[in-house]
Amino acid sequence: MSLRSASPALAAALLFGASTPLAKLLVGDVSPLLLAGLLYLGSGLGLAGLLLLRLARDPATWAQLRIPRGEQPWLLGAIFFGGVLGPALLMGGLTHTDGATASLLLNVEGVLTAVIAWGVFRENADRQVVLGMVAIVLGGLLLSWEPGGATLSTGALLIVGACLCWAIDNNLTRQVSTHDAMLVAGLKGLLAGSCNTALALAGGAALPSPLAAGGSLLVGFGGYGLSLVLFVVALRTLGTARTGAYFSVAPLFGVLISLALWPQRPSLLFWSAAALMGLGVWLHVRERHAHTHVHEALDHSHRHVHDAHHQHSHAADWDGSEPHTHPHHHAVMTHRHPHYPDIHHRHPH
Repeated sequence: MSLRSASPALAAALLFGASTPLAKLLVGDVSPLLLAGLLYLGSGLGLAGLLLLRLARDPATWAQLRIPRGEQPWLLGAIFFGGVLGPALLMGGLTHTDGATASLLLNVEGVLTAVIAWGVFRENADRQVVLGMVAIVLGGLLLSWEPGGATLSTGALLIVGACLCWAIDNNLTRQVSTHDAMLVAGLKGLLAGSCNTALALAGGAALPSPLAAGGSLLVGFGGYGLSLVLFVVALRTLGTARTGAYFSVAPLFGVLISLALWPQRPSLLFWSAAALMGLGVWLHVRERHAHTHVHEALDHSHRHVHDAHHQHSHAADWDGSEPHTHPHHHAVMTHRHPHYPDIHHRHPH
């Protein structure tokens, strides 16, 4: 339990938080739905390029690039809710909602992600983790608060619906997080980006200039593609609720980058929000969850070393290199140690 464990989620939040001010800087006036499509396409195309480079360097990795048929519905559901329905609801909500209300309501995603993880998928929820989540969400509310600017409307309900879609997406993605993170993120980007771009063009959106389109794809590769890869890695090691909480600090990183691009004196609300988010991260990092637990028999494939949870044999031609990836079996095991609700600790409490 350390900041190192949280680093993939925080790095994902940093990249995603940077995408908002960078998109504003590079893109200019682009249809919101088309912008969403280009950002997703940029992530999918960029990650596909990285995968091809990996295959060229080591063709043996091709065998690892697959999602088992039984788990494909989880990924397709995540793409539909998070990549297609969520952005469509958000774009509809933004046309009827002011910016202050939209910014406040987007903080609901982290809460809904945790509620679904705790209520539906039965992740453990220690008091310290819940308090940390509350502190991060309150920080997000302060960060986006504009006195007198927040009102409820049909547009606001659409934005809450978008947050619910992304919360479902986060929890469904967790179900395939044991597989190659770059493959999972690349498929989400390509399918969601193609769908959103097609819908935008069918709705009459005009193509941006080549410079704006290229900038959108590049920002999407970093802010959506690489960020999502790190997010999937975090889901694998932290579970959904904790990953969602860390990812909720993305707006703070976005504001910091905005202040660097367009310098101005931060307000008292900003420092209060930063303090609350820092408190929330600290509460999560200092969590110590340990108890005697039983590992049921499990078969899966992911990158690993031969630690306490991976005591399996190899074929005679194994060269001894670690970490490595291959299908492996986990026998029933009972022991006690500090742990997160990672891919090996999804047990009831």
